[in-house]
Amino acid sequence: MNKQDECSRGREIMEYSLWMRVLAECIGTAMLVLFGCGSIAAANLKGSKAKGAGWLNVSLGFGVAIGLPVMIFGGVSGAHLNPAITLALAVYGQFKWAEVLPYILGQLVGAFIGAAVVYFMYYPYFRKEEDPATIFGVFATNDANESKLNYFVSEFFATMMLVLGIFGSLNMAGKTSKAAGFIMIVALVAALIAAMGGPTGAAMNPARDLMPRLFHQMVPIAHKGGSRWGEAWIPVIAPICGAICGYGIYFLFAR
Repeated sequence: MNKQDECSRGREIMEYSLWMRVLAECIGTAMLVLFGCGSIAAANLKGSKAKGAGWLNVSLGFGVAIGLPVMIFGGVSGAHLNPAITLALAVYGQFKWAEVLPYILGQLVGAFIGAAVVYFMYYPYFRKEEDPATIFGVFATNDANESKLNYFVSEFFATMMLVLGIFGSLNMAGKTSKAAGFIMIVALVAALIAAMGGPTGAAMNPARDLMPRLFHQMVPIAHKGGSRWGEAWIPVIAPICGAICGYGIYFLFAR
């Protein structure tokens, strides 16, 4: 996708009203959290039939979690589904700054709704689970080695590769076939979670971590422990920085 193609696609997206596009961002981000956090709940909560399914289950879940709403809503809102991507596009003049806040609000609301759906679907299993780390891990991320520096570095590079990979995939495969672009995005995200998710779980998205973390704080789950707000800024700031760098690399070579 060259810069002229991006402008053309931008004009097509503008045919929808702002609030229709924000609604698409909301629903798409809710789907992202539902599939992604749902795959974590399925693989880890006590009593789940998928318990022990492992990291491959989570990787595939997050791959589809991003790929499917991109396929559905890409032609409506651009399917950012991620405040970091919205901000990165605005920084490089590919998205109107006046629409950044509405898009991000839609993404945040969608992420909260997605977390709520996961909770209600797995409510009996949250009640059975006694490990606070397992409960927290369904909703939000943290560094496995309790290192804030490693947390930041991991989220930065994972998001940089996510953004570079998504726009690169749409540029190459997506030009000739939307289905090929979808498959590439699913494979990319699954590979990122598999390869770079070990340290933190690879949020790569401020909305995906912040709003489920807020839901974790609010909902009365026995044995849930704290919501780790002292480090909650990391999966917000690091993905934004990573997305800006990742799109910058793509933008440098895009024709």
